Amino acid sequence: MKEINLNVEGMECTGCENRIKNAVKTISGVNEVEANHETGVVKVKVEDNVNKEEIEEKINSIGFDVKGEIN
Repeated sequence: MKEINLNVEGMECTGCENRIKNAVKTISGVNEVEANHETGVVKVKVEDNVNKEEIEEKINSIGFDVKGEIN
């Protein structure tokens, strides 16, 4: 399992966090999602076969802006 940490713009409240968590959890291989609107960070624990681009596309598709990965 690996963890992907993304910088996401547009999260303004816990409702935004929940929208992101619910959307990302629909991706096969995603085990856990944390989103924090105060820091703008989304942490995703995934199986090794899940790629970062798929997660980014899902978040972008619901109206948020992924600015890149945080190491």
